Amino acid sequence: MSMREPVLQQEEQSQSNTVRPFGWRDKFGYLLGDFGNDFFFILTSSFLMVFYTDIFHISAATVGVLFMIARLWDAFADVAWGRFIDTRPATKNGKFKPWIFRMSFPLVITGVLMFTTIPGMSDGFYLAWAFVTYIIWGTLYSTVNIPYGSMASVISADPVERTTLSTWRTIGASLAGLLIGVLGPMIVFVDNKISADRMFMTALVFGVLAIACYMGCYKLTTERIQVPAKEIEKGAFLRSIKSLVKNKPFLWILGASLMIMVTQFITQAVNTYLFKDYFSNASALSLVSLIQMASMFITVPLVKPLVAKFGKKEVSVVGVGAAAVIFTLLFFLKELTVMPFIFTMALGMVGMGFYSFVNWAFISDVIDYHEYLTSLREDATVYSIVSMSRKVGQALAGGIGGFAIAAVGYNAALGTQPQEVLDGIHMLGTLVPGILYGIVALLLFLYPLNKKRTNQLALDLAAKRELNK
Repeated sequence: MSMREPVLQQEEQSQSNTVRPFGWRDKFGYLLGDFGNDFFFILTSSFLMVFYTDIFHISAATVGVLFMIARLWDAFADVAWGRFIDTRPATKNGKFKPWIFRMSFPLVITGVLMFTTIPGMSDGFYLAWAFVTYIIWGTLYSTVNIPYGSMASVISADPVERTTLSTWRTIGASLAGLLIGVLGPMIVFVDNKISADRMFMTALVFGVLAIACYMGCYKLTTERIQVPAKEIEKGAFLRSIKSLVKNKPFLWILGASLMIMVTQFITQAVNTYLFKDYFSNASALSLVSLIQMASMFITVPLVKPLVAKFGKKEVSVVGVGAAAVIFTLLFFLKELTVMPFIFTMALGMVGMGFYSFVNWAFISDVIDYHEYLTSLREDATVYSIVSMSRKVGQALAGGIGGFAIAAVGYNAALGTQPQEVLDGIHMLGTLVPGILYGIVALLLFLYPLNKKRTNQLALDLAAKRELNK
């Protein structure tokens, strides 16, 4: 008998006659959730900054301030919503799924409004419009993403099945990224300039697709582990925070999550300028997305057997470390033309794929470890605090990205940027992510739940739950 079979027997035996077993419906349904999430998440991270600078005529530094303020606000909204979700009782459709159904519609509507232009309005109006719509969209995103992310820990108690869910979630995000990355630049750019009308129509179409994906996630997934509503007690949140501070796996994943978001958001923001200005080829962004996503999907059939043999931590450290080396190398290869540059960057994405496809499974393990230490099951709270760190990372990246683009001297009014500006953009797109990926690899190396300890945790937690019945 494998190590994970007792976990399933103890966690799900009482429900085996009434709840269908974990299978393809759960995997595909969970994929659809992040597919829907990232229709707008990737759309905004890829095009919103250049939309604001070139269409709304907002300076890059001001956009950086907006991104930083919004993400810091979202970080606290995540935790507040997570605590709220933990206090809600489960319905016949589960504890987390109903919130995806309820909040997805206002989320998508606000997302479309972000890319809406109103003829005749002043630059001051568009500045206010950007602040209001972007901050509201980010807040509503929390109301869908927190229950969606928390749901993974109650779909299955099996560590390998959770890794599978993480992989399918990342496939969903990658498919959205592929669709947006390949089609987006071809649709929204006209003569190397972003089109306001095309950007709005793209947002509208992706909004409809996002709603369809959210509904599919709601219908296809099943919550198998019952999580009771947590009563609000005075000082309860402070006690949870104190216990999480003692949770070493939580702290290292918190740090890694923050840094990965800083790295990815800076890279996504800078890539538009890198190819539009440094390589003078905005249409190459479509090819970048296609090749990078293809390179990541190379890792899909390898993830499960490698994780089963070596463990999530071990595979992730090697993959992220390889990405750090490749991006740093690109900084020194300044003579590369656009195609060799893209293919070399794709090699780094192969390494990142091994981390990307398992990173959500780390959070499920951290939630289990929190329960093992405290006997408290606080899925949404733990997930929301990790999400908070990612939002802080996004805030830092949004601010740093905007300030960095401004600091190297980028001027949207110029048709061609000076060479020193182009060199600065190249550095931001290569050396900076290389260094940051190196920091992520170090944090993952320090994460204490290796393969052996993760498998033992599943067994120990199942035994503890059985004793507490």
